[in-house]
Amino acid sequence: MSLMLPPVRGQLAIAGEWTSARDDFTSLSPANLAEVIGTFPNATAGEVADAVRAARAAFPGWRRTSRILRAECFDRLAQLIKRDTDALAHLMARECGKNITECRAEVVEGLHMVQYVFGTGRMPVGEVLASEIAEKDVFVRRKPWGVVAVITPWNFPFAVPLWMLGPSLLEGNTCVFKPSEDTPAIGQRLVELFAEAGFPAGTVNLLHGDGSVGEALVRDPGVNVVCFTGSYEVGKRIQELSAGLHDRIVAAEMGSKSAVIVCEDARFDLAVTAGIISGFKTSGQRCVSAGRVIVHESLIDRYAKAFAETARRLKFGDPLDPHNFAGPVIHEGAVEKVLSYNALAKKEGATVLVEGGEIHPVAGSKGCFLSPFVYRQEAKPDVRTVREEVFGPHVALIPFKTDEEAVRIYNDTDYGLSMAVITESYRRMRFFRDECEYGMGYVNLPCIGAEVHLPFGGVKKSGNGHPSAAGLVDAVTHKTAWTVNHGTEIKMAQGLTTNIEGGPA
Repeated sequence: MSLMLPPVRGQLAIAGEWTSARDDFTSLSPANLAEVIGTFPNATAGEVADAVRAARAAFPGWRRTSRILRAECFDRLAQLIKRDTDALAHLMARECGKNITECRAEVVEGLHMVQYVFGTGRMPVGEVLASEIAEKDVFVRRKPWGVVAVITPWNFPFAVPLWMLGPSLLEGNTCVFKPSEDTPAIGQRLVELFAEAGFPAGTVNLLHGDGSVGEALVRDPGVNVVCFTGSYEVGKRIQELSAGLHDRIVAAEMGSKSAVIVCEDARFDLAVTAGIISGFKTSGQRCVSAGRVIVHESLIDRYAKAFAETARRLKFGDPLDPHNFAGPVIHEGAVEKVLSYNALAKKEGATVLVEGGEIHPVAGSKGCFLSPFVYRQEAKPDVRTVREEVFGPHVALIPFKTDEEAVRIYNDTDYGLSMAVITESYRRMRFFRDECEYGMGYVNLPCIGAEVHLPFGGVKKSGNGHPSAAGLVDAVTHKTAWTVNHGTEIKMAQGLTTNIEGGPA
């Protein structure tokens, strides 16, 4: 565990100006609850309104800026992220508890998003289509909506904001960014980098605070688009508040009960590794974490033994130690939630294979550490633990007899975000590809590991059809049809007459 550093003094960024620091709430390290990462202001209703007005005022000038020049800002941002990779990863590990190796990978993922956005700056912004009339040229063009509210989670406090801020800003929108109240320091550092990269005043505005700040931002009619990643309950509330606004788009990526399906022809060691990584990376706190591994009955006994033995060997501890597999869960409330689901699994008749619980791997400090909880459970009605999101190191192993039954088990949840299938059969992988309900699918891989040039989102309670990362462009722009007549008279499509005297054309 590193020596405690001076706390970050939290500020808001509005219209290119930083407000005075305030200590309305505190960000603590989940690895050591005695370590204060920083103190931050909880934005007032007036400050929320000011941030939206600043973004609205900056929008016309930013929209009219050459798209290539907007992209150049991202090239400068990329160089700053490269410069500060280690410092960003260190701050992230302290604040959210992810292992330092995962934090470095997340910084690189954010860098990749910035590089992708820079590269697309010189790509087409629409299409040229044919018209029924030879004298007409027809274009489809993308135009920005205006002001985008970006509300992001604590578990990916650097990459996910860039998934949203990057496409939004490149396309000519301006933004109001509210990071999670659990990771405000890394959010603030990101906005400082945007300012250093030369993004004009008002294009990126920063608000800190709890759910009341997010709700005030969503309620503001000056916001055209809300980009959100978090729980289904909050995403549903955002959509309800937005329903009464005629020009509001909501792009929401929400909960998950993702799974790995291990078929009878699976490469066994690969299947165990895929299940372990899917279930326990980030202590099971990724939105795509596998709360379930669905295993063919011919393999279940052998798989359960190997999976449990591997889970027991995983080292959970100081997130700044790269030798540890994972760090703590985010806070004491998360500890209580996971423990309650562990207890519920037993009540629902699970066969416990690894008895997870609170651990204290860092001597002399109190942290929010949990060891893996692994159990075997039959697929049957009304078992909550195999259907509800736990968001912690809690994994069910579920046997299946046929591929059709595996699909039924996988789909038997309100969520549909990510899945992986482990098989050597191309016919089988195609069957699962077509029959499972998901937004992201993997073959012979874990169900984690998104890449920025692909859409990131899900179905059912996991998403509302507007995926993030590269897929966000369709939510933060709208398509316009632009038709130009190069003739000297009017000719209409569909054979519509242009005669205005009432007779035949």
